[in-house]
Amino acid sequence: MKPQQDRPDLESRAMPDDHHDLRLWLRLLTCCNLVEGELRSRLRTEFATTLPRFDLMAQLLRAPAGMKMSELSRHMMVTNGNITGITDQLEKEGLVERLKVATDRRSSLIRLTGKGKRHFKKMAESHEQWVQDIFGGLSEKSRRNLFEALGELKLLAHTRLPERN
Repeated sequence: MKPQQDRPDLESRAMPDDHHDLRLWLRLLTCCNLVEGELRSRLRTEFATTLPRFDLMAQLLRAPAGMKMSELSRHMMVTNGNITGITDQLEKEGLVERLKVATDRRSSLIRLTGKGKRHFKKMAESHEQWVQDIFGGLSEKSRRNLFEALGELKLLAHTRLPERN
């Protein structure tokens, strides 16, 4: 990732006298946005695709028999409408196919085609390398500590925060 010290980010909104937890939240959010932005940019420039398309194909790779639109929507935490639009595009490109469900005429299973699997595997290899490049500047100890700290935060968030639907 390119250094972006000269551009304001969410963390720059924090004031030195703001509560440390607020500053921590803004730093975490800024880091997430920077990493996600870099991955989105690389997917766009190197594969002419988007992160949502990549994510949908990743879900389908894990379900070789296919998934219903509602399952994809739930796994990706987006609306069925978003899934339908992405699926329509990928189907036109021959990367996914719709299969009718014999027991439910209203439902279809979406699955990767052979072409889709080959294309996704190329993207996934690059994506993995990009993530390694981004985090590679951290020492192994720092990566491990960050992973463990975020695991604690995730557990706390699951146990302390009310579940939202």
